[in-house]
Amino acid sequence: MAEELRRTPLHSEHVRLKAKMVPFAGYEMPVQYPTGMIAEHRAVRERAGLFDVSHMGEIEIGGPGAFELAQYLTTNDISKVAVGQAQYTVLCQEDGTILDDCLVYRFQDRYLFVVNAVNREKVLDWARKFAPARDAVVVDRSDEGAILAIQGPMAESILQRLTGTPLQEIGYYHFVEGEVDGRDAMISRTGYTGEDGFELYVANEDAVPLWRRILEVGHDDGLVPAGLGARDSLRLEMGYGLYGNDLDDTRTPLEAGLGWVVKLDKGDFLGRTALERQKAEGVRQRLAGFRLLERGFPRHGYEVRYEGESAGEVTSGTIAPSLDQGIGLAYLPVEAARPGTRIEVVIRNRPVPAEVVRPPFYTNGSIRR
Repeated sequence: MAEELRRTPLHSEHVRLKAKMVPFAGYEMPVQYPTGMIAEHRAVRERAGLFDVSHMGEIEIGGPGAFELAQYLTTNDISKVAVGQAQYTVLCQEDGTILDDCLVYRFQDRYLFVVNAVNREKVLDWARKFAPARDAVVVDRSDEGAILAIQGPMAESILQRLTGTPLQEIGYYHFVEGEVDGRDAMISRTGYTGEDGFELYVANEDAVPLWRRILEVGHDDGLVPAGLGARDSLRLEMGYGLYGNDLDDTRTPLEAGLGWVVKLDKGDFLGRTALERQKAEGVRQRLAGFRLLERGFPRHGYEVRYEGESAGEVTSGTIAPSLDQGIGLAYLPVEAARPGTRIEVVIRNRPVPAEVVRPPFYTNGSIRR
């Protein structure tokens, strides 16, 4: 018997707006609305789009040992995160492989880990395994609230109409607790699109009215609801990895091009010994970006060749709507992963020439750093 899919607090809105619903990470989620994925993608790049990302897991770490546990679980250095700031990081297993990638928000007395929906239970069990020895408390908050993401160059001006919080004062990867349309919200200047924007953490009962109000006030500016299809093409144009495609528990952050969030000098953390060894020995494969030099659609799983020999497969691929070009990510031998290297992607039994490039593929985003 198939497992029953979870639904976010905004499910009824997606149905009302005639979204195409699909299974994703145990949830029934909108992949696109009647306007179509490409129109949604372009709206986010040019104006603004509104996403439901309530499926993401929210795991809170508190108690006297909250910092110690958070620092031990993550590869990045939590000590560098100020109250009101967020940090991107990786959670590793003892062998250095990736358990999940996530955002960590620092509050005065606790940390909030926002993890991939598919890894929610896995990360929760993992954190609880190490919590008692560090006098920390781990609580699953995933079902207690909803997350709305408004993304695009007009996101700030649209959202500002609904809040007295001066949004221009919120720095990139920072957050504040305030109100949006009179409803309590954590307002975070983060996203997964390469555009400026905000993620709003709100109570379940406030999700639907807030969703409707944001679409209402942004309508004349071209704001549209956007689904998983546009979210995927937007993140891929930026070269952002997706867990389950580009990141998984067989790869390390050093192989995945995430060495910049591995702070080996911060003290002990899970996977440190293995990652130190791998760094010293050097990785054999590395996640690389590529662009096709001819027309084609490089889909997940397609074979990649280097010097005529099979060298890997596409982990994520698409025809980028902003570039009108086939792009993708693939794990390649280190000698083939250097920018400028010529490779081939086998599409329908035909080797299509491609070139390794350093992401992001799209470089005109509106992110304010």
